[in-house]
Order: sequence, then C-alpha cells, then structure tokens
Amino acid sequence: AKITRVEITGTQDAFGGQSFDKTGSYERLIGKAYGEVDPKSRRNRLIQDIELAPKNARGMVEYVTDIDILRPKNREAGNGVLFFNILNRGNKGGLNLFNADLAGPPAETNAVTKPGDGWLMKEGYTIIWFGWQGDVLPGDNRMLLSLPVAKNPDGSPVTGVVRSELTTFAPTTTLNVSSGWFTGMTHAPYPTVSTDNTKPFPDGFLPTLTVRSRENAPRMPIAASDWSFGACPAGAPATVSDKQICLKDGFKPGKLYELIYRAKDPMVMGLGFAAMRDIGAFFKNEKSAANPVFHKGAKAIAMGTSQSGRFLRSFIHLGFNGDESGRQVFEGALPHIGGGLMPLNLRFAPAGRAWGAEIDHLYPAYDFPFSYVRQKDPITGRRQGLLDRCTAAGNCPLIVHAATALEVWEGRQSLGFTDPLGKRDVADPKNVRTYIMASTQHGAAGLPLPAAEPFGQCVLPANPNPHTWTMRALLAGLTGWVKDGAAPPASAVPRITDATLVSPDQVRFPFIPTNAYGNVRRPEMRFSAVTNPLHALDYGPAYNAGDSSGVITQEPPRTSPAAYGVLVPQVDADGIDLAGIRSAYLQAPIGTYTSWNRFRDDRFSGGFCNFQGTFVPFARTRQERLDAGDPRLSIEERYPTPAAYASAFRRGAEALVAQRYLLPADAARLIKEAETGGIRLEP
Repeated sequence: AKITRVEITGTQDAFGGQSFDKTGSYERLIGKAYGEVDPKSRRNRLIQDIELAPKNARGMVEYVTDIDILRPKNREAGNGVLFFNILNRGNKGGLNLFNADLAGPPAETNAVTKPGDGWLMKEGYTIIWFGWQGDVLPGDNRMLLSLPVAKNPDGSPVTGVVRSELTTFAPTTTLNVSSGWFTGMTHAPYPTVSTDNTKPFPDGFLPTLTVRSRENAPRMPIAASDWSFGACPAGAPATVSDKQICLKDGFKPGKLYELIYRAKDPMVMGLGFAAMRDIGAFFKNEKSAANPVFHKGAKAIAMGTSQSGRFLRSFIHLGFNGDESGRQVFEGALPHIGGGLMPLNLRFAPAGRAWGAEIDHLYPAYDFPFSYVRQKDPITGRRQGLLDRCTAAGNCPLIVHAATALEVWEGRQSLGFTDPLGKRDVADPKNVRTYIMASTQHGAAGLPLPAAEPFGQCVLPANPNPHTWTMRALLAGLTGWVKDGAAPPASAVPRITDATLVSPDQVRFPFIPTNAYGNVRRPEMRFSAVTNPLHALDYGPAYNAGDSSGVITQEPPRTSPAAYGVLVPQVDADGIDLAGIRSAYLQAPIGTYTSWNRFRDDRFSGGFCNFQGTFVPFARTRQERLDAGDPRLSIEERYPTPAAYASAFRRGAEALVAQRYLLPADAARLIKEAETGGIRLEP
C-alpha cells in the first residue's frame, strides 16, 4: 500500500501573498495523488469487497485522490506539524473552525481565498486536504476520491438491498435516490437494478416506498402506482432513471420517506481509510523531491469535524494508523464533534449519513464500542475498545476528543465516558483527553440571529456559542503533547459521580416563558425529559457490528429491546450546563444557551431539531422579567454597569486561561471586546 505518484497541477501564492507573523507567507499546491493497495496484504484484507475490485498488471487496486496543500514558503519557518484536515462530505472545514473572522458558504470556504485572522498560518502549520469519500459529487469546489466499483468474479454487477431515507427542504416531485438531510444532490446515488418498481424480482423482492411524520411514527406505504424510478418535474413528461425517484403527489418538507430497493455497482468505499493512511505516511516520510511538504522530524496530526471526526475514530478503530510496515502514521488525532463511528467499510456504504433522533436514526453510526477504553457490552456480549488494534500494534496516536454538549443530548456522547448502561464513569486511557464544550450546539449559529419566526427549522433561535476559541486552545495543547510531550489539561466532561451527568428526567431546567426581549417574539421554551435513545441494531448476518463493516442484508434493521444508558448534562439555574468547558460567553452570560432545540410543529412534530441548540436572552430589566414571569435574573440585576459586565467577563476569561482552555492572546481580544463594546444585548 503506497502512493505511487503525486501530481501538482498548480502552485500559487496563498491569500495574495499575505504574510503571517514569524511564519511569513504561504504557498498553495493543488493536484492529485495516485495510490495502490495490495488486496492480499493482511493490512488491507479488512477492506470490504477489496477482492472484487479491478486490479492493475501488478495485481494492485488503484485509487486517485485530490490533494490541496497550504505550506509556508519558508518551510523552516513552520512549526514542523503536518495538519491533515479531513474533509466533511468533500468540504474543507479547518480554516473556518480555527481561523476567526472567517465564514461563508462551502463553495467559498473550499476555494481557500480568505485566511480570516490567519491563526493556523501564524502558528506555522502545514495544512493538507485530501479526498476520502468516493461517492461525493463534483461542485462547489468539493474534493473527490476516485474509487473502483466492485464486480463479481464473472464480471456481473454486485447487487444488494439499500435503504435510503429521503427528506426535502422544499416541495418537489423528484429526488435523487440518495437525497437525505445531509446528502441532497451532493452524493452519487447507488443505481437501482431495475427501474420497474411494480415487477417483483425472481426471488420475490419488490422495492417499497413509505412515509411517516417522525422517526417513531408508523410507516405508511405509498402505492407503487404513485411513484416510480425516474424524474417527473412539474409540467414536464416523466423520464425513466435508475438514480432518481418520482412521487406524483410530491415530496413534502417535514416528512420521512423511506425507499428500500435493490441497488447495483457499489464502490469499494473502505479504500478511503487506506487513502488516508497512505497519504499520511507519504507526506510525513517520503524524502524524495516528489514530496512537496517533507520536513525532517515532522509530526502529523489528523483532525476531522462531525462526519470526518467519526471517520477518524473508525480509522483508528480499524487499525489503519499503521503504514505498510506497521509504522505509526499520525502522532496526534483530534476528532471534533464526531461521536460514534463511520460506516464506510460497507458494501453500499451510507457514508454521507449521520445520526439523530429524527433524521438518519437507523443508519449504522453508533455501534459498540463507544469509548476509547476497552469495555464489556452487556447487550451484545462483545468486549472491545476503539484502541484495541493500535494498542496491539503499538501505533496509537495521542488523542484530543472534543465535542459539544449537543452530541451528549442528541448524539449519545455520554457513552464515550461511561459504561454502556450509563451506571458509572469511565476514565480515558493515558493517551486520550476528552473535552465537552458546555451548552454549545453542533456548529455555532451564525450572527445575527433571526429577528422573527420562523427560526429556521426550529421552534426557537439557534445557539451561537462559538467553538473557535476553545478549539484553538485544544489544538495548541495537542500540538505541544505531540511535539514536546507536554500533556494537556485533564479531561473535562460531566460525570455521574458529581451529579453533573444525569438521566434526562433529572435535569432541573428552568421555566422560560414566552417573551419578546429585544423585540423578538419567542414562544415558551418547553423542556421535555427525552434524549436520542440507542438500541443495538441487527442488519443481518453479513454485517460485522464490532467493526461497522460488511454487508447489510436486513433493512430496516431489527431493533433490540434493550437500550444503552444515554445520559445528559445537568444545568444551573439559568439552564446552562454545569460541567465541561464553559466558554468565556458562559462565564458572563447574557442569556440561556442550550444544546438542544425542537423542530417546528410542521417539521417532525417537535422532535429534536437536527444539530441545533437554543439561545434565549435574559430580560434587560428586572421589571421586564417579572412582567414575563421569567425566573432568570435580568441583565441589570447581573451587571448593574458596563464595567461590572466587563469585570465579570475578564474574571471568567482569565480563569479559562489558567485552566489552559483559552489562549492568552484570544482572551485579550475577547476581554477588549467586552470592555469596549459594553454589555452585550445579543450573542
């Protein structure tokens, strides 16, 4: 397994030649990397369908990945760290997470034209992006990975059952058969074997389409005469297609449509793990001129957000952090908001799917093992940990696992630091730190927040509590750990032992009434003691749940009656999480920040609003809150003067610096904003 060729097709000054402190200016290199793997090697035999992939004259299986690199022009001015930012559905995410003052749509972010405040460059990281997900479609400057399609030994198509959960944000009569909440028009569909949805296969199989109002509602069958494989745009004749689906009466927002059909031509998606392994090993170790980023003694850190955080955890779990000779590839790993695992190593892998209480609930994103430490699962009977393989091989990375409290509420993240039944706390292994960002949603809401209903898909405005300042401190801590052996601070998570991690019905959430603070009308905030339950799912005998690998033959999956012990954070009198890292904005809050929200009544009947938290400001005056019936102290009761607010903010920021959860320079910036901007009236 190795990279056989790197082809750089473009080199240019990055960011218009802008210089970044001691690092200087950067160059951007764009191109492709060509790799091949030996299907007979024990390090590759785990890859699903690798034996069914076409082979070159040397008997190797080939792939081609896009690469995009930012490197200091003066390599000696860099910090000696190769920072591999793993793409999310083909999109770059590292710059807008770590570089403040940078925001924009994916197409703009992927174009890498703006540096924000340039923090990553000032720190001297060499940043590397590469394609790893084979079903991502081109567009919006997304990066791609070209993979082979599995074929039977006689050359006939490989086929199998596929379940596709279909959703739409606007009424339409036609969708791709892969059009889910996160996949939309950006992922290549698996084509149907037959476009005739009314004729059973010889074995009796017949594709089905159902609809329901939310995840746990009954499935209502849609007659075969009312839908077809094809496109039927309004006012135009219907056309047959093996990758599209037509519904005569139209697909509606806020409904779950579920298509179960027989598909063909799966890509060998598990090669994405091999591509990451080989790319990492090449750029870190290859000393020839073919390597454009070689730096003697360089360390490699891999970081991924959300989907790519789960990819990184699965990469480690499946043993891919050893190259073809077993050497460690990445010294450091930073999974960000990426609880669970990535079902990439599957035939017809649903790589673009996620997890959720209402959306993508039944996809294989949360198989046991849940934690880095090895445990016994009383439900499945397996004893596993995510580090089993790398521990045996001696190539485990140092890991900083960073999540928001939304992943605890909606993403079952508590299972990463408790036993499977949620009865006792479990400590991290010595090479792991886990940090929960308190009262923070999956990705911070953009500002300004909406001034009137509807608040997107949700009942209430989303949560703008940012990740950037905490994540910069955590990456700096991981870098020091990797380079110098300087251990980062202890894990910061809610715990059972101090009652900061509890069952949902024990959460003491305050009553927050209907209000119009700041002339924005908000409905009453209804707290319900629910979470996103987790049961062991049975996808059939060819599915290996311990590795989230294999072949799915049972759709929808069978659900075990026993549930895992999912717990949630306890809150203070304002509804803000007690434990975890409480950001500077929570140290001197101007409102309640939560890690959960509810869908609107016309969107999945009030279930968890996907990946969204909530922000509800405090009343400005004591009288205003009394008139509303709000038990939370008002702004004037908390901060009688702007100086009092600035002082409270300073104390909180300085405490975070002392704990190493906030960098000193970032604290200085935020404190200055608090001192010059006065009391914040909005996030």
